[in-house]
Amino acid sequence: MKKLFIYSLLLVAFATISCKKEQSLQGYLVESQDKKGFISLDLPASLLQLSTDNASEEDKKAYESIRKINVTGLPFKDTDEATYEAEKNKLKEIFKNSDYKRLINFKKDGATAVIYYTGEADAIDEIIAFGYSKEMGVGIARLLGDNMNPAKIMDMMKKSKLDEKNLDFGKFKSILGENVIKSEERKEIKVKVTE
Repeated sequence: MKKLFIYSLLLVAFATISCKKEQSLQGYLVESQDKKGFISLDLPASLLQLSTDNASEEDKKAYESIRKINVTGLPFKDTDEATYEAEKNKLKEIFKNSDYKRLINFKKDGATAVIYYTGEADAIDEIIAFGYSKEMGVGIARLLGDNMNPAKIMDMMKKSKLDEKNLDFGKFKSILGENVIKSEERKEIKVKVTE
């Protein structure tokens, strides 16, 4: 009788866990890498190449707290409206998880962007920008780090300048290749990154 009770409890626990199939952001990023039309990039923080020559110790510490950047997006021109809506709703559902705390949101010209974070307010593990519009598509950019402080990172970014003397465009060329972007006049401009 005791074994039957234990087996019943295990069965109920297993059924409860298997029914709760929430998708994680990490799972979404991995899944999106193989989907048609998606752009996915995993970038090391060193790609930012911020000049730390004249930076304070606090600024250097803020920079060193950033480990990696993930970018995943589905350009609207590469999909249909049903897929766009489905991907947008998947991400909205993921961000309903209580682990993601809303930092700021804004809307402009039909575009919506929301900034989320995970961790404690003064020791953040992730900063995520989620945005969408029917003109651009849907996408996220995730900044991963250890005990990041957004105020200190923003302060560091304001003070720092890109290290233009040592900027290696070869890294960008291998990532971007030739891309098309739209200017404010809605004309397409070909951008080719060269060394």
